[in-house]
Amino acid sequence: MLDLRFSEAELETRREHVTGFIRETADAAGADGAVLGLSGGIDSTLTAYLAAEALGADALHGLVMPGTVSDDDNMSDAERVAMDLELSYDIIEIEPIVGSLLSAYPEAEGDQVAVGNARARVRAVLNYLVANHDDRLVLGTGNRSEAAVGYFTKYGDGAVDCHPIGNLYKRQVRQLARHVGVPDDLAEKTPTAGLWEGQTDEAELGLDYDTLDSILALHIDGPLSAAATRRELGVDREAIETVRGLYERSAHKRAAPPAPDPLP
Repeated sequence: MLDLRFSEAELETRREHVTGFIRETADAAGADGAVLGLSGGIDSTLTAYLAAEALGADALHGLVMPGTVSDDDNMSDAERVAMDLELSYDIIEIEPIVGSLLSAYPEAEGDQVAVGNARARVRAVLNYLVANHDDRLVLGTGNRSEAAVGYFTKYGDGAVDCHPIGNLYKRQVRQLARHVGVPDDLAEKTPTAGLWEGQTDEAELGLDYDTLDSILALHIDGPLSAAATRRELGVDREAIETVRGLYERSAHKRAAPPAPDPLP
């Protein structure tokens, strides 16, 4: 696969770039700090480490929001991150809220995707409830790889004020995490959105992150054709077509909701 790793000098430059971005975004908004959903995964963990460095631990508040399908180890890791960074945090069980939604619309009961997305949107509502109450920003945890293929819930984990690590491919997220001191067991753990039981990111996407990152860098973000990308990476046509299809079908997630063109 394509080697997307940074040099040591580049890692420090990225660290300074992201922490500076967080400070500047908070200052421009006149915010008193930031709120961050902590999942125990590598993306939210790296974002927490960088935000604590940028704003100070006192200005960052974590929310741990387990549901019935949440992995206990992930929730424990989320609390561990908050305690390691000395962040204030709350634990809010989301399933009673999701249950209220299903009571209002029982036809959705058993719809794995609809209910999973509802969980992500409930978490977004709670992030903004706390952020608005405390005059803070909501920090997103999305990375470049997942944004490109639409691997996030519209108005769920995509509903944030900014994405500090949004320019980093997944492999670069792991590398920068280790650079800033995230423990190896957190940096290398299996990614999961935790929207339904047994869900993992790579199984749902249908390919591993190294392959996804490489195709994105060469073919979607880069200049190579599908054929040249296949030759360069040694992957099959199906992998290229899968990534291209995900990118094209998810364009609406990366854009503001459309309106008709103005009449003349």
